Amino acid sequence: MIRAASLDIDINLKSFSEQLHRLGLAHRIIEESGQQVIWVNNESEVQLLQQALSQWQQLDQEQQASFAAQSAPTSSLPPRQDWLRRATNALLASPVTWLLMLLSGGVALVSGLGANLGPVRDLFYPLLPDSSLVSLLSGIDSVTELIRTFTPMFLHFGELHLIFNMLWLWYFGKQLESLHSKWLFLALVLVTAFVSNTAQYLAQGYNNFGGMSGVVYGLVGYAWVIHYFMPRSQLMINTSMFVFFVIALVLMEVVASSWIATAAHAAGLVAGLLAGFAVVIYNRFVLGREFVGRQRSGPY
Repeated sequence: MIRAASLDIDINLKSFSEQLHRLGLAHRIIEESGQQVIWVNNESEVQLLQQALSQWQQLDQEQQASFAAQSAPTSSLPPRQDWLRRATNALLASPVTWLLMLLSGGVALVSGLGANLGPVRDLFYPLLPDSSLVSLLSGIDSVTELIRTFTPMFLHFGELHLIFNMLWLWYFGKQLESLHSKWLFLALVLVTAFVSNTAQYLAQGYNNFGGMSGVVYGLVGYAWVIHYFMPRSQLMINTSMFVFFVIALVLMEVVASSWIATAAHAAGLVAGLLAGFAVVIYNRFVLGREFVGRQRSGPY
């Protein structure tokens, strides 16, 4: 996210935040060194926030509350152009998440949601030695085989499989992508994809599996660790949600272990937890910060 404004800690920003929500402007307010810092998703939203803040600061407290209550999203653009602007802003804010969703949807269309696997056979995990992790890693002797250790995440088998994974990918992806740089978020996705896919391949001994579930569970574990130990990062997850995912994982193993990639789910979760702990330790003890997020220069 981008640092857009900084105000004194004594200023009550509740009504201003409500106004921003009504304007459809996603934002985050975090306390830093006795200041309230407002963050937005991209550069195009900084000017909009500054204009709204300038108008809000010229009002007294009663007027501020009234102005927020009466504010509504307005635009001088025609509806089609306004929709395009909003869609562009959403794409710019979460390009990696959108790309993963579009690729998954495209593969689902080409494969008929798993009914016709011929056109996507090169996306399956490569046939590597499965006697041990060491032998598997040493068996990767080309860039193509390395890429194929990630690509099973794009394969889905059935509508529910695709919809479930895409909903949770969007929910956690857009949050984490606003928290980190695009490259760091992409690295997190690739690490959890590799770990979950490799664990599933070693566990079952063949490569007829796929799905974004391992990555989703990795994002769940990662987000929960950061929320639990550094709650000022303001991720929308709590312990109850985390427990729900763990219970769901156990139930899937008990009820449907024969057709659910349980090893991928569990390995992805563990990889996400470990990555989350590493990020928390680095930010808290090396950088001395109380929240996780990008520091970018802004106008304040």
